[in-house]
Amino acid sequence: MTRAFPVGGVSFVSRFSLPSLKHIGFAPRLRAVMLRSCARGPQDALRCALPAALPAVCDRLRECAARIPEAREVLTILEKCTKQQCKGDFPIVVFEGLDATGKTTVTQAVKDALDAVLLRSPPACISQWRTIFDDEPTPIRRAFYAAGNYILASEIAKASTQAPVVVDRYWHSTAAYTIATEINGNVQNLPPVQDGVYQWPEDLLKPDLVLLLTVSPEERARRLEHRGLERTKEEAEMEANSLFRQRIEESYRRMMNPACQEVDANPSKEEVLKTVLQLIKKHCAF
Repeated sequence: MTRAFPVGGVSFVSRFSLPSLKHIGFAPRLRAVMLRSCARGPQDALRCALPAALPAVCDRLRECAARIPEAREVLTILEKCTKQQCKGDFPIVVFEGLDATGKTTVTQAVKDALDAVLLRSPPACISQWRTIFDDEPTPIRRAFYAAGNYILASEIAKASTQAPVVVDRYWHSTAAYTIATEINGNVQNLPPVQDGVYQWPEDLLKPDLVLLLTVSPEERARRLEHRGLERTKEEAEMEANSLFRQRIEESYRRMMNPACQEVDANPSKEEVLKTVLQLIKKHCAF
């Protein structure tokens, strides 16, 4: 087979061991410690909530492992992941966007069209614990989702040696939702363009292309109603607070290295798929 795609992936080596947890307190104590460490202002709280690298993710999970057994389980899975995560010869395409923008439909269609491997975040090995971590303070909740990205990176690295890889959400979702949750008000209150919070972690495997699916608020509401699924806390907040939705979407648009390529997902699924495949062909040298 001819090598059509440069390696270009980020490699990282990380070593960590689980320390003694006898000094870790219970939920109120942990929450108080976190609040004190993040109380300087919105920007400080944001950086506290969004782990910048794998060691920070692991530290955050260790802090709560005494009272959340699932945190130790996540750490165990992280330890088993390949530490040297290098991209294979095949392209990696990530799809981002709010719920009901068509990610599930489009990723499945792209998988079929490219004979690709389809992966989702958080990965199946930890997704059963989402409801547990969703009820935790923001730093712990976001550490869980960040850990999912590093676990997913190991799966992506392996799969990309065999076939193209399509990913339903990855780091940009973790970052965008964290930023939008920690910053209040309108989009003018977000960290400025080029701020470090929009930067891809240096130790996380990068995709070749990130496509951001967007639809109008009216179309998204119609699709949510049609799906009839129970809404998450974040979905409920988006319905009640349009500024929250705007902050998420603007945060996606400000992501860097790699940036998101925006795709209008309002048209029919056939039209959207055609647009997406053209972008993949253009950027991934099919």
